[in-house]
Amino acid sequence: VARPPPLPVLPMLALLWLMVALATPGGGHGGALTFLALGDWGGLPDPPFVTPRQVATAAAMGQAVTELGGDFVLALGDNFYYEGVRDEWDPRFQDTFERVFVSPGLRGVPWYVMAGNHDHAGNVTAQLRYSHHSPRWHFPHPYYSLRLHIPGSNASARLLVLDTVLLCGHTDDFGLGDVPAGPRDAAAAGAHLAWLRAQLEAAAGDRFVLVAGHYPVWSVAKHGPTPCLVRLLRPLLRRHRVTAYLCGHDHNLQVSPGVGGVGYVLSGAGNFMEDSPGGFAHLRLEPGAVTVTFLEATGRVLHRVTLPPRDL
Repeated sequence: VARPPPLPVLPMLALLWLMVALATPGGGHGGALTFLALGDWGGLPDPPFVTPRQVATAAAMGQAVTELGGDFVLALGDNFYYEGVRDEWDPRFQDTFERVFVSPGLRGVPWYVMAGNHDHAGNVTAQLRYSHHSPRWHFPHPYYSLRLHIPGSNASARLLVLDTVLLCGHTDDFGLGDVPAGPRDAAAAGAHLAWLRAQLEAAAGDRFVLVAGHYPVWSVAKHGPTPCLVRLLRPLLRRHRVTAYLCGHDHNLQVSPGVGGVGYVLSGAGNFMEDSPGGFAHLRLEPGAVTVTFLEATGRVLHRVTLPPRDL
């Protein structure tokens, strides 16, 4: 298995060919498209169904949207610990999501959702169906594509949302170094990969291409790199000059701004951390760059990196 390059850990520290059109504000954030990326935020299976870090992170996200802008939230999986939800009426949707992310800044902000391994331990179809119950929960299919427009310009971006559990298999992730066991359905995994290749080809004219999945390609934390993604995904990211790969799974914040021309952004600090208050990533897309800012649940800026546009 290829080993990852050095990757700093910051000190806090989801089967169809589907295209979703995302309407974005016309320059409400200084001519930029902005969003938050939050992973591993899914509370607890027992009362009160949340953690203090999740509550604090939710409040800080609202503040960040007010101050920095936020056209949507990208939820990077593990939405409900430890075994997902039972059905689309599961009270966890209210207890761990609707009643937690309630700050004024988050009102009306859509969430685009993917499944993590803990979601796959439950009923992922129920999470898809919940999209019909909540105006802000958008989970149309296990993998999908968003076409984004950068306000005040003719520049476009594409966000490809993956189901890395479908691609690589499940892990309960309680053991050190646990890796996905391989896809349960090889044909479905192959169809997913074929979809991704076609979407990357179709994105040739987009200024930025972002790919997002729950499992990391590279990580220096507990779960380490995901061999399946190093083998299958990394070559595609490099070949198609993907701007960045966003993920969670490890419960911290990490960034590597340009490994083989690809930025790797890990934002998995929404719920469980060791001796850290929690946090998330804020992304700002302008015609000339993507700025990634990591924020702590206290509101403190931890780190900021800039990723260049693709060479078209």
